[in-house]
Amino acid sequence: MLRKNKVCYDMKGSALSGLRGKQVSLTLVALICMTFLVWGWERVPFSNVFPAVDSIPRVVRYGNMHQDNRLGMFFSGSPLETPSGIENSFFTSAGGSPSISAEKSLPIRPFLPDMSGTTEELTSDRSSPKSEKDVLVGVYNPDANTTLHSSSSEEENSAVVGESASIETKVCDYNIGKWVEDSHRPLYSGKMCKRWLSEMWACRLTQRTDFSYEKYRWQPDNCDMPDFEGQEFLKRMQSKTLAFIGDSLGRQQFQSMMCILTGGKDSPDVEDVGKAYGLVRARHAIRPDGWAFRFPKTNTTVLYYWSASICNVEPLNLPDPLTNWAMHLDRPPWFLSQNIHRFDVVVLNTGHHWNRGKLNANRWQMYLNGQPDNGKSMRDIRSAQNFTVHSVVKWLDGQLNKHPNLRAFMRTLSPRHFFNGDWDSGGRCDNTSPLSRANKSPEDRAHDPVSENAVKGTRVELLDITGFSQLRDEAHMSKYMLRAKNGAQDCLHWCLPGVPDTWNELLFAQLFFPLGKNSSVNMIS
Repeated sequence: MLRKNKVCYDMKGSALSGLRGKQVSLTLVALICMTFLVWGWERVPFSNVFPAVDSIPRVVRYGNMHQDNRLGMFFSGSPLETPSGIENSFFTSAGGSPSISAEKSLPIRPFLPDMSGTTEELTSDRSSPKSEKDVLVGVYNPDANTTLHSSSSEEENSAVVGESASIETKVCDYNIGKWVEDSHRPLYSGKMCKRWLSEMWACRLTQRTDFSYEKYRWQPDNCDMPDFEGQEFLKRMQSKTLAFIGDSLGRQQFQSMMCILTGGKDSPDVEDVGKAYGLVRARHAIRPDGWAFRFPKTNTTVLYYWSASICNVEPLNLPDPLTNWAMHLDRPPWFLSQNIHRFDVVVLNTGHHWNRGKLNANRWQMYLNGQPDNGKSMRDIRSAQNFTVHSVVKWLDGQLNKHPNLRAFMRTLSPRHFFNGDWDSGGRCDNTSPLSRANKSPEDRAHDPVSENAVKGTRVELLDITGFSQLRDEAHMSKYMLRAKNGAQDCLHWCLPGVPDTWNELLFAQLFFPLGKNSSVNMIS
C-alpha cells in the first residue's frame, strides 16, 4: 500500500511538473509577442493605422472664397474623386443632385496648390514629400476660413495623409498694400487697342499730355501679385466663359480685359459671338446691350452685359418707345438667369445708378413680388439698392448648387473723385500728380458695406477694388472728355490703360493664386 501511494504521488508530481513547464513556455511566447508588439507600436503609431475622422485631409478653404469642392472642380476641369469604397455624400444629396454643404463632407482627394507653382493630386499611396514645398495639405476648418494648415517638417510630412497640419499659411490679402512705379507699364497701348477700347475712354487719343498714371502697379504688403499675361489667362480659362454684368464701370473692366488678352492688338482671329447670346443692336438703339468675343485657340469667351442695377428690368408696354420699365428688385437680370449654365466665372457690379435722377431718366419703377412697390417699402433709394444686391447674391449663391463649377464675384464700388461739386455743379478732378494724397490703402476696409455684407455667409466672392482705387484720383477722364459740356469733368470713369487693369489683375490673382504669386492652384489645359 505504501509503495502504491508513492507511485501515485510520483505520477501526480510529474503531471504538475509538466504543467509548470507548459506555463513557462506560454509565458515566454507571450513575452516575445509583447516585445514585438511594443517595438511595432513605436515604429507605426496606432493613430496612423486608423486615423481619426477629424484628422483626415479635407478640402482647403481659401480666404473668403468658400469654394469647398467647387475650387478643385473649377481648376482641375473634372470632379474631385473620393477614395474607393467611400460614398461621397459631399457631392450628392439624397435626391441625387449636387450638394456642396461643408457639414456633410467626407474625406476626398483634393487638388491642392504646390508651393513651387505646380499642382499634383494627393493620393493614398503617394510617398511622403521631402519638404513643405512639395505639397500643401489642408484641413477644412469652418471657423477659420482665412487660414490653411500646412506641414512644417519632414517628421510631420511623413504622416501628411493622416494627421492635421500644424503651420498656418495665411491667404494673401491683395487689398492691403501700396501703389509703386513700374517702368513696364502699361500692359497695352492706349492708341493701338481700338477694336476693344471705346474712343471716349482712350485718354491717349484726347488732349491729355500727362500719362504718368499709366506707370503704376499695385503691390500687396505680404505677397506679390502674379504677372497677368493674356496668353496665360486664356490657357487657364480654356473652354470657359467669363461674364461681366453691370454698369459702365463693368464695361470698362470688360474692355480692359479684352485689351490685356489681345495685347492691345486687333487680333482678327478673335470671333464676335454676340449673336449666340442675343447681344445684337436693336433697331433705333445706339449700341447693343453687350458684347461677346471668343478666342478660338483656347475656346475662351469673354462677354459683357449692361445691367446697371443687376436686377431684372422689363418694359411695361413694349410697342411704346417711351414706355416705363418695371424694375424687379427681387429678380436677377434676365440675361444672367437665362445664361448662367453657360458661364464659368461671373463678375457683377452696381452702385452709381442708384439715385433718383438715374431712375427717373431711365423711367424705372420699382416692383416687388411682381407688383408696383409705389415707394411704400423702398422710399429710401439706399434701402432699395441694399435689398437688390442682397437678393441677387442670395439667388446666385443658390445657383452654385446646380452649377458647382461656377465662380461668382461681387465687385465692390468704383470710387468717384469729384471735388468742389458734382457732375453738373463744377465738380473737378484735374489733379495730374499720382498719389498726391496717399499711396497706401488703410487696413480698415469698410469701403462698400452693401456688397461686403451681401456676400457674408455665401459662396459668392468679393472682388474688393474700392480701397486701392480710392488712392488714384488723377487717373479719371477728368476734363479730357471727347464731348465735354460746359466745362464738366468726368470724375467717375477711368482712363484706359489705367486703374481698371488692376481690377483684372486682382481677378486673375483671386482665381488662380489665392496664396500669392508662387502658389498657382492649377493649370487648366
